[in-house]
Amino acid sequence: MSFDIVFNYILRRSGIGCGAGPDGFRELLERLGNPQNQYKIIHVAGTNGKGSVCTLTARILTCAGYKTGLFVSPHLVSPTERIQIDGEAISKKQFSQAVLEVFQEEEEELNFFEILTAAALVYFARQKVQYAVLETGLGGRKDPTNSCVPVLSLITSIGLDHMQYLGSSLTQIAREKAGIIKPGVPVISGTVNPAARDVIRQTAKKQKAPLRFVGEGEPFFEYAYDFVNNQTVLHTRDGEEWLLHALGRRQAINACVAYQAARLLGVPDQAVAQAFETVSLPGRFEVARAGKNLFVLDGAHNPQAVELLVEFWQKTPFTHDTALLCGFMRDKDYKKMLALLCPHFERIILTVPPSPRGAAEADLRSALPKKANIVFEPDWKKALQLAKKSPRVLCTGSFYLVGAVRGKLRL
Repeated sequence: MSFDIVFNYILRRSGIGCGAGPDGFRELLERLGNPQNQYKIIHVAGTNGKGSVCTLTARILTCAGYKTGLFVSPHLVSPTERIQIDGEAISKKQFSQAVLEVFQEEEEELNFFEILTAAALVYFARQKVQYAVLETGLGGRKDPTNSCVPVLSLITSIGLDHMQYLGSSLTQIAREKAGIIKPGVPVISGTVNPAARDVIRQTAKKQKAPLRFVGEGEPFFEYAYDFVNNQTVLHTRDGEEWLLHALGRRQAINACVAYQAARLLGVPDQAVAQAFETVSLPGRFEVARAGKNLFVLDGAHNPQAVELLVEFWQKTPFTHDTALLCGFMRDKDYKKMLALLCPHFERIILTVPPSPRGAAEADLRSALPKKANIVFEPDWKKALQLAKKSPRVLCTGSFYLVGAVRGKLRL
């Protein structure tokens, strides 16, 4: 069965609230032979930064000589990006084989994310990885990835996102994220909000799980940015300088979390430094040239992420003659995101990301700032052509849009 047929079939299983649920998923894993028990797992949850922390942590383990699996979402260009080993995406043939193996043991109808999670766990076992870094899909407590018992749990920032599913307050959302904390399993968190920290602290205490909070500047703080080579100089307390192949304060904070994880896992600093310098974080303030245009691609998709993006944007050399190309998911707080973004751009092209959940003009009309110079073009490909009339383009608001543009530009 071809990859396209397999993926399009499981894509029809998308939807929150459907699926086998935590108990049904654990039963599925038992029928599959509990593949998740055949390697060590690092489990990562959080509102923003978890994909970057997962990628950084996996790269560190690879540089340390461990065969390392990585499961992340969403994908930018190809679904195969979600399942990787040592930075190499699963092949389409192996993807289909892993999914079909899951289907052979399916009793209750699984949803899209349950299928992908199970397929990743099976694939990692078949390939005999030593470590697997797993990113939660939504929340943590009820997420399919939470069926695994990790050697380390990481919780990045906590913000207001997916409120219709996780709760309307930071405390409620933190409780869902903290649901990944397991008895006796160490926890590292980059969460800074006091209320969210209290929830994580209480949960860790209840589970008797050693806890460490990582603050900004522990052990790195940004020293300088290189917008030519897409690097940040991380200045250490010991006076050393490490290069991070990523831009932005939030990536420096993510690097702090990944570094502390590496220390707890016993990984030498040399491997961490190598990983930071060679890691690839596509769609995370990614600066690339395509023809006559310079593009900045950033998948900021909630107010917290957009706020960090705007804060960093004002420190860059790109603030003039740049068009904003943006689109949002219908279930996101696009009104607040537009309010944060629009004051910083003279040309704004609003479009619909290539997803059934993409917010259309009718959804967005009431959210548009009155004084902003906004052109609405529902076809994202035509919107891209309009944006390219400016020498520089910032594309943001949705990973679906960023991924589509990235694929079109063949970056």
